[in-house]
Amino acid sequence: MVQRSVLITGGRGGLGGAVVDLFAATGWRVVVPVRPGREPDQPPVGWSDQPGGVVEVIADLADDDQVAAAVAVAAEDRDAPLRGLVNLAGGYASGGPVHETAIEDFERMLAVNLRPTYLVTRAALPHLVAAGGGSVVCVSARAALAPFAGAAGYVTAKAAVLAFASAVAVEYRRSGVRCNTVLPSIIDTPANRAAQPDADHARWVPPAEIAGVIRFLVSDESAPTSGATVPVYGRA
Repeated sequence: MVQRSVLITGGRGGLGGAVVDLFAATGWRVVVPVRPGREPDQPPVGWSDQPGGVVEVIADLADDDQVAAAVAVAAEDRDAPLRGLVNLAGGYASGGPVHETAIEDFERMLAVNLRPTYLVTRAALPHLVAAGGGSVVCVSARAALAPFAGAAGYVTAKAAVLAFASAVAVEYRRSGVRCNTVLPSIIDTPANRAAQPDADHARWVPPAEIAGVIRFLVSDESAPTSGATVPVYGRA
């Protein structure tokens, strides 16, 4: 029986599909925002068969009003109050060294990675507090702690996500809302395999394994944990 809802951004991405599947399979009502222009169609295989169920809603996660509307859908079922938020939406773009990187490219990484996390979390927090508490999980990156060359915008944006999540953990702990961050290295997705065909893919971390960590951080099993930075590097 479904008793709680979770909002998962980036639910159609390489990691998102595994996260959505796991939450729905374990009885959560899952709400997934879908970009405008990418109309909801037949959900990925398995979604319709899960006991929790998956609801898709059109929303531009860079738009404050559309974010608020998507969060309202996630929180509208009184029998399954919103108790979890998983911020997976983001993106990566490489570039040159800092002096060769246009400010527009630098700011684009902040807009893609930080803005959706901030807007969705801000909109969800009042609902989580009203429900008696809940859990937020944000996705940073190993690069936030161990930067590599040619990605200053991405590194900065993911470090900002980590700092933001830590601030949320401090501000809302007395309201019963926890916030933790996972830091993947390279996720074993088809897109990453295509981009790096000669890499040792066995060292990369499978999406299903990261999904298990995220599910734990949202669940009551991790109730004492907030403000944590959890590495999910696989063997990379």
